[in-house]
Amino acid sequence: MATTYTLIASSTVGSGGVSSIDFNSIPSTYTDLKLVLSLRGNVASIDDYVNIRFNTSSGANYSNRYLQGDGSNSGAAASGSFTSQTYNYAFQISGGNSTASTFGNVELYIPNYLSSTNKPSLSFGAAETNGTVFNNRQIALNAGLWNQTAAITSINLSVGSSTLWVQYSSAYLYGISNA
Repeated sequence: MATTYTLIASSTVGSGGVSSIDFNSIPSTYTDLKLVLSLRGNVASIDDYVNIRFNTSSGANYSNRYLQGDGSNSGAAASGSFTSQTYNYAFQISGGNSTASTFGNVELYIPNYLSSTNKPSLSFGAAETNGTVFNNRQIALNAGLWNQTAAITSINLSVGSSTLWVQYSSAYLYGISNA
């Protein structure tokens, strides 16, 4: 069980936005990693998602399984999977049609980021949409796998459907130690 969380790095987007948030030179002194994200894309959509790459790996070596739901009266839920992707996903974040100044929130947990086995991750996200389509909210759970055995030394976060992360989007990277 984790006994310590240490902030490794953080990033807050300034005016004008950015196309990606990067964490480089991740130290090898922890057991696990955790990302805490508060993000908003700039494209006029109700919701969006985060594309995640480890070690700048853009090969088709990521896979995902997801479960998501919304707040509609029908209680709509969806599930699915992606294989042979060029990035990992984390759902849900707010898009340009969401209530002004609201951000989607995601937590991404990466156990054993130094191991010589494939790297699993688990993300949980919620988006404030304040729209009639999804009755103000969406929520999603995603299990990802990076099919590589290298230790994770960098993480890139880019916008799924949008062009930019908007001002005040933020990302925090924590190292977790079990001792």
